[in-house]
Amino acid sequence: MPHIKNNTENPKSDKTKETSAITPASAGLLNAPRGTPQDYQNGRAEVLQINRYSLFLPLHELWKQYIRNLCNGLKPDTQPEMIQAKLLKADLHGAVISVTKSKCPSYVGVTGILLQETKYVFRIITKEDRLKVIPKLNCVFAVEIDGFISYIYGSKFQLRSSERSAKKFKAKGTIDL
Repeated sequence: MPHIKNNTENPKSDKTKETSAITPASAGLLNAPRGTPQDYQNGRAEVLQINRYSLFLPLHELWKQYIRNLCNGLKPDTQPEMIQAKLLKADLHGAVISVTKSKCPSYVGVTGILLQETKYVFRIITKEDRLKVIPKLNCVFAVEIDGFISYIYGSKFQLRSSERSAKKFKAKGTIDL
């Protein structure tokens, strides 16, 4: 006689699965809102503020020290071409960069500390504590270090910083947007 299984003999039904609610804070998110479910519904949840310009000023000071060491002191009699060549291969994380030209007029004038560089965008924190994502394409950026201003054409700078350090740049004329 064949044995017929009923649903009560199913081993999966015996195991009760306990689920706990995963909150953004328990998931390890940095800007995780904190509060009760009622706070979320009413829009009063508190947000941790970690993107502050003042937190990244020490990073900028480290970057200036790094560039000075890279360029052997940045003396006034140093050739600008040599500084430009070194800046093209340098790591720009921590540099204060500003957008001087762009096809999108809302990007022009944005200035801040470079937090992240990807192949196609710069992520900048401004003095107003706003995180801006600026595309490299069709933008000209200015980097200032000890009175020396270097202009970077983003369209020709579409590389990751690790790839850029190994690339040989050829001297070409300026390119209009």
